[in-house]
Amino acid sequence: MTDEPSLLKLAVDGDEAAFGELTGAYRGELRAHCYRILGSVHDADDALQEALLRVWRNLAAFEGRGSLRSWLYSIATNTALDLARHRSRRELPVDFGPAADQGTELTAPLTDLPWLEPFPDRWLAAEPEASYEQRESLELAFIVALQHLPPLQRAVLLLRETLGFSTTEISTQLDTSAAAVNSALQRARATVRALVPAQTQQATLRSLGDQRTRALAGRYADAMERHDVGTLISMLTEDAAWSMPPHPQWYRGHEAIEWFLLRYPFTDRWRHRPAQANGQLAVGCYLHDPARDRYVPHCVDVLTVRGDKISDVTAFLAAGTFEPKDSGWITGTELFARFGLPPEPP
Repeated sequence: MTDEPSLLKLAVDGDEAAFGELTGAYRGELRAHCYRILGSVHDADDALQEALLRVWRNLAAFEGRGSLRSWLYSIATNTALDLARHRSRRELPVDFGPAADQGTELTAPLTDLPWLEPFPDRWLAAEPEASYEQRESLELAFIVALQHLPPLQRAVLLLRETLGFSTTEISTQLDTSAAAVNSALQRARATVRALVPAQTQQATLRSLGDQRTRALAGRYADAMERHDVGTLISMLTEDAAWSMPPHPQWYRGHEAIEWFLLRYPFTDRWRHRPAQANGQLAVGCYLHDPARDRYVPHCVDVLTVRGDKISDVTAFLAAGTFEPKDSGWITGTELFARFGLPPEPP
């Protein structure tokens, strides 16, 4: 394996293969970083591609001075910030409006709104430097909290708290003063502290252990497939929430969720495969298509756990059951491919 200085020299001389190898080791973590800022895999991929283009164009000016990783993060952060300043914050239905009353029918999906997107854990799992804190900072509650911050505060908090860069490094990366960095960090910490739960999903799942977490996801999938509303409701906290972006309606509490399940999901046939998203338990849900008599990718359910029960089900729907209005909506096959799930259940 060629060392980094040698790859850098080759890349500066125009060797595209060397450039790919040089930056390839950082692409996964850079994509996760852009996602944290933007709340969208689609936007994060755009930001990463633009950032790498900027890196290629300016590689000769870098000439190996300082840390390559710090320089890459500087360019990726500023590229993502350029996008964030021209985008509305990403939403989840539970933050978009109040819970629907029991008996409230689903309306047409609002695909023209900037909904939050799920991030596949497997994209970070291959990164040897992926730390506990980096996985915590992918959790839905944290990503939602970041969306409440001005873009600069998002970047400063992530660079300091998640990635461990110093104030001096951050001020250089963002071309601002150390005082501005410290001020933004203080405000960001206060806002996020008020919005995220006291215990992270990483801590909750670690306390349950691998066997119990697998069993929890398995029971959830089994109850959905058998239309066992009693078992499923017993697995939820009393104040549990169930949402399905891009549908704006969401339901809270046992009675409302039971009505929703009987009115919608339990009128269809399902198959499931385990997955992981945003550092949390997740399940890929295949819906039976009677016209073709086969199961097709429909949504990824991300489960938020409190204690040993599920407090939130966020079902991220793929295009297919509605007509997408912008290029950010992908098909079920494309969505499932992100999570390493097959196009049909075995």
